[in-house]
Amino acid sequence: MTEPTAPPNAPGQPWFDPPFRVDEPETHTLPFVFNAPHSGAVYPRAFVEASRLDALALRRSEDAHVDRLFAPVVDLGAPLMCAHFPRAYLDVNREPYELDPRMFEGRLPAFANTRSMRVAGGLGTVPRVVADGQEIYRGRLPVEEAVTRIETLYKPYHRTLRGLIQRTARDFGHAILIDCHSMPSSSLGRDEAARADFILGDRFGTACAPELIGAFEDHLRARGFRTLRNKPYAGGFITEHYGEPNLGRHALQVEINRALYMNESSLALGPGFSELVWHLRGVVAAVAADIGDWTPCRMAAE
Repeated sequence: MTEPTAPPNAPGQPWFDPPFRVDEPETHTLPFVFNAPHSGAVYPRAFVEASRLDALALRRSEDAHVDRLFAPVVDLGAPLMCAHFPRAYLDVNREPYELDPRMFEGRLPAFANTRSMRVAGGLGTVPRVVADGQEIYRGRLPVEEAVTRIETLYKPYHRTLRGLIQRTARDFGHAILIDCHSMPSSSLGRDEAARADFILGDRFGTACAPELIGAFEDHLRARGFRTLRNKPYAGGFITEHYGEPNLGRHALQVEINRALYMNESSLALGPGFSELVWHLRGVVAAVAADIGDWTPCRMAAE
């Protein structure tokens, strides 16, 4: 198992330096932006010490190694943005203030969304539980802690992501955001017919042109992968917020079955990792070739 990493606990030293990165291609030649918001694995020492969970349990919410799975897209000509902070610490695939008041000492801002289904499930912007439902914290957090995480990590992350999408739309006439995630194999149930290697989420047809999700689906299936659309993952805040196909801005969430590339108990890479990286590179290249025939006007009109 790879242990969570933590920077030195020096006075005034930020935990995350930097909190995220953008891997830029030598030349941005594709109208894509790839985003891995849940693959961060830098765990602040203070966070680990405040948790009632051990190191491995804390990582249950992490989309481990997804940034490495999609690394080849940079050589293909698209930027890849990756969080360094972990999802258990802060989830940027939520509204900015989607918070559970039971977690905090003090009064949340009046504009906080405290009643969403995600908050009820413990998976708000500052999560109360990890993905398998275990409580993270020993006690309540100061409200100021949540505000600090949102103001210093969440908002800069989204400013940068928004800037990448705007730049891509300006340069190409349209922009395609691929939000990259992984899912536990257990989330798909025991029915073999319902199991999938990939789940593609377009918010039930509202976040991207049908040609885009169709192209990904066709090329994945051509390589022998099983795909489903939108169930149980239709896309979170990022897909919903940035997918504006009428404006030529498309967002597609890609969920990958973790059993394809890693040991889900230890989080160690499995024997299928390298082959999956190769397949993903081929799929992205094939989809990019397909959309090369789509004009910006057509992409915006669909």
